[in-house]
This record gives sequence, structure tokens and C-alpha cells, in this order.
Amino acid sequence: MTTELRGGGSGTSGPAAPPVAMTVAGTDSGGSAGLACDLKTFHNCGVHGVFAVTAVTVQNSLGVSGVHPIPPDTVAAQIDAVASDIGVGAAKTGMLASAEIIRAVAAAFQRNGIGRGLASPLVIDPVAASMHGDPLLREDALDAIRDLLFPVATLVTPNLDEVRLLTGITVSDRRSAERAARALYEFGPESVLVKGGHLANDPRSTDLLFDGETFTELPAERIDTPHTHGGGDSLGAATTAALAKGEALVDAVRAGKRYVTCAVATAYPLGAGVGPVGHFWRLSDGG
Repeated sequence: MTTELRGGGSGTSGPAAPPVAMTVAGTDSGGSAGLACDLKTFHNCGVHGVFAVTAVTVQNSLGVSGVHPIPPDTVAAQIDAVASDIGVGAAKTGMLASAEIIRAVAAAFQRNGIGRGLASPLVIDPVAASMHGDPLLREDALDAIRDLLFPVATLVTPNLDEVRLLTGITVSDRRSAERAARALYEFGPESVLVKGGHLANDPRSTDLLFDGETFTELPAERIDTPHTHGGGDSLGAATTAALAKGEALVDAVRAGKRYVTCAVATAYPLGAGVGPVGHFWRLSDGG
């Protein structure tokens, strides 16, 4: 006897559909970061991943050699198509490539109820450069992120290089991290997560969450590995997955921190350059 498993569409029976999380980001032909990383993370966190492609990049473990943006109206149409049919429980952004794409994405989020104070939480990862230092945003695009996306974000998750580009503040210790978090909060997001993984003089990998009133430290073991490609994407995607499941923000960020810590701990070499963080740990993990 064969049992047919069907999805949760109208008129069907079978398992209930899982929560849905969306990523709006670029591709990575090496499979380590961007859309590929976000979708792996969504799957491992028990949510159905949907996406809108913003750009096709030509890259491998050694770096990015080409970026080809998708037309802004096509990026927005992908968001509209998914949101109007499948729905979006929470969303995140990665590489947005240009000011024109950012404007189209911001408008699509607004009309589909995605963002702070709307139906679906929004995590903004202001990806400005690849981990190899290759620029992924022009200055006008950085301005558009600050002006159009930060004010509607549930959470923004810049790394220390992005903090410097966005605020002019170089984070070197807890005090400067707090100052940077306050400066970022002034751009309008509900909360700010200053990621401290690049702070080499900290024996721990400590991120700092700020909600406008309270600072919350999220420390973790600093893992000695050069293979960290996709780490920021993993943290943002795991946090977004937790928000799609209905978790409170601070709990969602803790879930994201745990995921990326385990992913870095199981990173592996791939190619001649920087390898990816690992996602296979969830196959044997009990949590």
C-alpha cells in the first residue's frame, strides 16, 4: 500500500506546511554564501525557504570576479509572486547590488506587509563587500539601505566593516561597539546586532544586541579556522527562520548565534581559498 504525501494547498490532505522564510539576495556560484547558504540554513532550521534573486555573481573560494544585477522590477516581481500566493512568515536581505534594486525591494516589502510593525519581521544584513574585500555596493546603495530599509527593519546585522562604512565608527572594544549600536539605531531599525566575529583582539566571538534601551551580549567560543565563508548569512538566515516560527527577537537572535557557532565549528576546506561554514552538523544534532 502506497501513501501519497501532498502539500498544504487548497483541497489537499497530508502534513501541514512549515513556516515560510524568504531571502532576497544574490547567488554564489561556489555554493558557500548568498542564496545557497540562506536556503541550506532555512531547511536545517525547519522552515520552507523562498527567495528573490537580486544578482548573479561569478565567484569561488578565491573571490568575486563578476556581479550581474537582475532588473529591479524583476526582483520586486519575485517578492510579489511569492508573497501573494505562498506567504512570507519572515524575510531577510543579503546582497542588494544597487540603489535601484533597494528602492524596488523596499516598495515590495511595504505592499506585501514585510517589515517592522507589519505582518512579517524583516532582517536586514547590509552586505557591502564580500569576505575577500570585493565591493558589492556603491555609496548611493549604502545611502539607500540606511534611508529606505533600516527604518522598516526588525533587526539589522552589520559586521564590523559594514558598521564602519555605515557610521564611520571603528569598533575596537565593548565601548565602541555600544557607540556604533546607538548610531545604527538612530537610522530607525527596531533592533541592532553588531557582529563581533571580526574583532581579532576579543578572545570570544561576542555579538552585541541593542533594542534602543538594553544591550544584550551574545558571546561564543572563538573557533580557530580560516573557513568562515557564509557565516554572516547563516546567522541572519537562522535568526529569520526563528522569527518565521514566531519566536521573540532576542530568542531568535540567540538561535541564530547558536547556529552559526556550530556551523563555524564544522567548517571545511573547499577550493584553494576560504571554505564554507558547515551545515551538516544538523544531520546528527539533537537540538
